[in-house]
Amino acid sequence: MPIKTVFFDLIGTLAYAEKSISFEDISDYLFERGYEVSPQQFKASWLFVTFIDYPKHCYGSWEIFIDRVLSRLGIKVDEKTFRELVKTLEEQTYTLYPDALVAIPQVKRLGLKTAIVTTTPRFMFYKCIQPIEEYIDYVITGCEAGCDKSNPKMYLKLLALLKVKPNECVVVGDDIQLDVRIPKKLGIHTILLDRRGSYSGTVPDIVVRDLNKAVKAMEILNNCSPPKS
Repeated sequence: MPIKTVFFDLIGTLAYAEKSISFEDISDYLFERGYEVSPQQFKASWLFVTFIDYPKHCYGSWEIFIDRVLSRLGIKVDEKTFRELVKTLEEQTYTLYPDALVAIPQVKRLGLKTAIVTTTPRFMFYKCIQPIEEYIDYVITGCEAGCDKSNPKMYLKLLALLKVKPNECVVVGDDIQLDVRIPKKLGIHTILLDRRGSYSGTVPDIVVRDLNKAVKAMEILNNCSPPKS
């Protein structure tokens, strides 16, 4: 059956963190301000809010998100510390890979529907995808799905929203578990994006080194012919 829809992973596939702040940096900053929060504590709270709280409450800004992270830690910081922390995190930026700028319009020219599938809160990346936004039919995050990406429900909900069957869809992503094993169990085709060329397994349907080759792989899937080595 022909491919009608392509689901793209976001981080590591379409975009990368050009500027990021580490949990160690955040911990150091909080210690300097008189708040004893270790890197592992902050990371644990951050992940809890990302994977559990955000899908339930759909936070729409850094302020609300960070307030929840601090609340999970059981601390209340002063206004100056809070504002400076938010400002620092807002400076984190995601940047589209150059091949995403070329490949995504090509996918649309093939007549395929497109979607981005990610747990990452929308407010963290919406500016990043603006150059390709007109070529994306739907963006689903933990908020819209009501779960994180490791839950098959995210894929199932997107299939229902776009009204396509699993075998009419292909997922393109860099994570062997989230972008390959989970969708394959649902009957979805998979293309592993292995930018470093380090993957040697046989789980994905096709393995490619860049998004332009992923587009070629979609043509192969639709023509039902084997990929060239």
